[in-house]
Amino acid sequence: MAIPEYKRRGNDKYNAKCDRISARPMKPVGAAIRAAAAAAGQSVQAYVLQACIERMTREGQPLEINTPD
Repeated sequence: MAIPEYKRRGNDKYNAKCDRISARPMKPVGAAIRAAAAAAGQSVQAYVLQACIERMTREGQPLEINTPD
């Protein structure tokens, strides 16, 4: 089934605002992260992003960095 053009445009617009960061943990670590995310009732992405934000906050790192457009 083809994706409607309006949906594809909306997806493209959203994806243009997003960054992609990849992690490749060893399988046992990945399984532990997936299990922890499920136990917290979160997706893996939400769980990992929340963990990063909490650590950045603890360490006094800015959550947003201004870059020239």
